[in-house]
Amino acid sequence: MKLTLVLFVSSLAAATPLGWRERRQQVSLCGQSSSWSGNGYQLNNNLWGQSRATSGSQCTYLDSSSNSGIHWHTTWTWEGGEGEVKSYAYSGRQVSTGLTIASIDSMQTSVSWEYNTTDIQANVAYDIFTAEDPDHEHSSGDYEVMIWLARYNNVSPIGSSVATATVGGDTWDLFAGANGDMEVYSFVAENTMNSFSGDVKDFFDYLEQNVGFPVDDQYLLVFELGSEAFTGGPATLSVSQFSANIA
Repeated sequence: MKLTLVLFVSSLAAATPLGWRERRQQVSLCGQSSSWSGNGYQLNNNLWGQSRATSGSQCTYLDSSSNSGIHWHTTWTWEGGEGEVKSYAYSGRQVSTGLTIASIDSMQTSVSWEYNTTDIQANVAYDIFTAEDPDHEHSSGDYEVMIWLARYNNVSPIGSSVATATVGGDTWDLFAGANGDMEVYSFVAENTMNSFSGDVKDFFDYLEQNVGFPVDDQYLLVFELGSEAFTGGPATLSVSQFSANIA
């Protein structure tokens, strides 16, 4: 009887679709810097500004992963510290060192996501850091380039609006400003984009042509997609698919 049971379980495991096994491998990340990496991707809870809140918490969960992308969600509630970011839970493509922006032909990406509420202060945005030093630590850079797919309840990027940019067939409000020594450019969508597919290199091409972004001297540090959470909740961001490739 025992032998029969073992054979049955073994046969079931061999016949189980890969997707089902991946969904069973959910990872929970609840610490301030709790992270996971695999299949060329990473996921981070990243509660970097939690001390600004009077109360709240956040956990981020890996739902499935493969070489073609990851599926994840994050749940949070933050109170206090109006107008200040508490967290940026994100998924990111692991980046090889030594790649200048000029040496990259494409940064193709796609994402589909949804929030379960709009009664929050938050955004959903790509975040890319570059630096002249390829070994620069990855929490900042010489430049930060953001692509805001959504913003809720009057949150705004660093700096001020400087141009209306057409990139990848879409129209964006371009903000420019400084975060300490780091120059920040933020492309903000006119309307909420719950799905996006495009080449992020196009945004760097725009910056090179219009503001003189130094593509020859800047190394890519991080290539991420997530949500800056300010206040509100309970809220859940569900990312049903995120992929990114650098070529």
